[in-house]
Amino acid sequence: MSAAPANLGIQNIGQISIIVHDLPRATAFYRDTLGLPLLFTAPNLAFFDCGGVRLMLGPAETPELDHPSSILYFRVPDLTAAHQRLVDSGVQIVAPPRLIAPMPSYDLWMNAFRDSEGNIMELMSEISRSK
Repeated sequence: MSAAPANLGIQNIGQISIIVHDLPRATAFYRDTLGLPLLFTAPNLAFFDCGGVRLMLGPAETPELDHPSSILYFRVPDLTAAHQRLVDSGVQIVAPPRLIAPMPSYDLWMNAFRDSEGNIMELMSEISRSK
């Protein structure tokens, strides 16, 4: 007989850690370029609010953790305007805005870029289809 699946009571993602090598540079990028609200700082750490999910920037605690972060997908209402702001800020674009998937009621568009630490991130926008 198989055991019942564990129910840990997970509600959502509370925090995501992003490894950085230059905390002041990364803090400026996430605060000034991406416009995320800085919540607080602690020694060697900076914390931002991203729609209720906390992003923690800091150095790797051990060598095996010192690698690029997972790709974060930041939802924006206007991908074209957000992309242009990245370009105007001198952000390295990895992939321009592009249609990823036509869905029944919207089109999913994304735009890849690198943060100040070389991590690849994406902007995403779900563009409603007019009827």
